[in-house]
Order: sequence, then C-alpha cells, then structure tokens
Amino acid sequence: MNEPSKQAKSAGRHEAIDVSDFVYAATGARVRRLTMPDGTHWFPAVDVCKELGHTNSRQALADHVPEAHRECLETVTGAYGLSVPAGRKWRRDTNLIDLKGLILLVNACTKPACAPFKQWVAEVIETVQREGSYTLEEAEVQPVEPGAPIAYAMPEQVAEAIVRLEAHNLELDEQWANSQRESISLQRELADLQRETLATQQATLAVQQAMVRALERIADRFDAVVLERRTPYVPPAALATTESVLADWRRRLSVTEDVWLVAIVIAPVLVEKGELREPLESIAARTGLTVHRVNECLRLLRKHACIHSRGGTAEEAPVYVLNQPSEL
Repeated sequence: MNEPSKQAKSAGRHEAIDVSDFVYAATGARVRRLTMPDGTHWFPAVDVCKELGHTNSRQALADHVPEAHRECLETVTGAYGLSVPAGRKWRRDTNLIDLKGLILLVNACTKPACAPFKQWVAEVIETVQREGSYTLEEAEVQPVEPGAPIAYAMPEQVAEAIVRLEAHNLELDEQWANSQRESISLQRELADLQRETLATQQATLAVQQAMVRALERIADRFDAVVLERRTPYVPPAALATTESVLADWRRRLSVTEDVWLVAIVIAPVLVEKGELREPLESIAARTGLTVHRVNECLRLLRKHACIHSRGGTAEEAPVYVLNQPSEL
C-alpha cells in the first residue's frame, strides 16, 4: 500500500525504527504513505482515521492535529516539484498528515489496540524527563558492511504490538480461507442442484411432448370417427374429375395458398386411387412446406369434410379418403 516518492535512505538518512513498522504498531494497519526526498512521511488522513475509529476525519483533524502537521496532497508534492501519484485513490485535495499528526491522532484514539503504543510514548516522555534523553538499545546483530549505520532493537512495546497484530491478521486470513472453502463448496452444491433441476425439466418436457403427440393422435381419430358418421363414404368411381373435386373444395372453405398447394397434390391421387397413403414428409417435399404445415392443411380439409382419415399404414403413414363432393 506504501507509495514513497523517494526513500529517505536514498538521501543518506537512516531511521532507527522502520516507519512502516512504526505506523503499523501505532494504527494496527498498513496505511498508504508518501515519503518525500528529505525523508519526511505523509499519510492520508482518511486512512488513519478509518483505522483508529475516528468517524469524522475532518473533525478529528480539527480537534487533534494542528495545521502545521496537516496539508493537502497537491501542496505537499508541489513543494518538492513532484506530481500527484497516479491512481483513483490519490486525489489532489486529499488531506495528508505528517508523522507527528499521526501520533497525535493515535493519542486521541480510545481503541484498546492503541494502548501499548501509547504506553511506550508515555515511557519515552517519562524517560526523557527523568534522564534527559531516550536511547534505543542496539540490536544484537549488526550489519557487517563498512560504514553501515547501527541497527537498533525495536522497543518491546512496539515489537509486541506488531507480533500481536500479525497473529490477528493470520487468524483473519485463516477465517477468510475457511469462508472461501465453504463458499466454493456451496457453489459446487448449487451447480449440482442446477444440473439435477435441468435434467428434471428436460424429462418433464419430454413427457409433455409425448402427451401432446398422443392427444394429437386421439384428436385425429376422433375427427375421423365424427366425419365417418356425418358423411357416408362414396367410392372413388362415383367421383367426377380432379377439377370438380378441387372446385368443390373451394366452395367448402376459404383456401389459402398453403392449403391449395396440398390440395392440388393430393386430389389427383384420391380421384385415381380412391385413397391417399403418402407420408407427410413426401407431401412436404412436393409442396415445399414443412411437415407441421402439411399436417395443419390436412386437418383443415378434414374439418370441412373434404377428406377423412381411415387409419394408417404399417409404416405409420396416415390414410385419407375422399368425401363425396356436395356438387359435381
């Protein structure tokens, strides 16, 4: 999260306590940071206030941080001839506080997590008042490079705060990992349930389609029985010609183009052979219509007593015969 413009070390400076660890122990979080060429550090006030529990960052700054320790981002970067960092999180009018301003906000915070850091600050002040100075202990292991600065041990309170925070973060990471595993498991169960639901829907659709086909066959047979009772069958020999049959059909119903195509295909066969034993697919191929449309046209002809059904062939092709024309 840190975005230093230049590290203080590049200017030959050395910090006894790493600023990231210092801020982490003070706030309990890794907040964003800008480090200027002279080694001063600036932090977004909204980040610090959020971690410390200050709900109103402007009020918190007004109450606890003097103006000398707060400034807007554009002013801070402009003083060093730097541009505003890129990214949506950095705005020109972002309020920044320096390290002293951050410590003042920490001292005003009532979160229990800030207590160790505040106790260490109190200890530093007490030690300075009593002894005139406060010195960090040197680390047991020192750098071996020639001219390297002395390494200091981190104060006990600061080190304990960091260890406690890291342990807490590890616990949060484990909780997050467990929640992710549970989420993945639930997603898999949901996917299995969706597949089962889809399979059930497909099976239901197949049953419904079979029922529709069965009802259509029943309707066809019912129409045939009704027509047989209503109109006596007349042998083909009593019919006149294909032309007279087509003329009679024109009088019986309003013939559309599709019906007329089917009529001129089946009428000669009915006149010549006395019955039609042709699969619907064959009629569809000869007329250029779909099988479904051919079936609808034949049903219309049956409805108006032009033809009627006589069952089907062994190959399941429908059998139709001609009704006696009303006028020949």
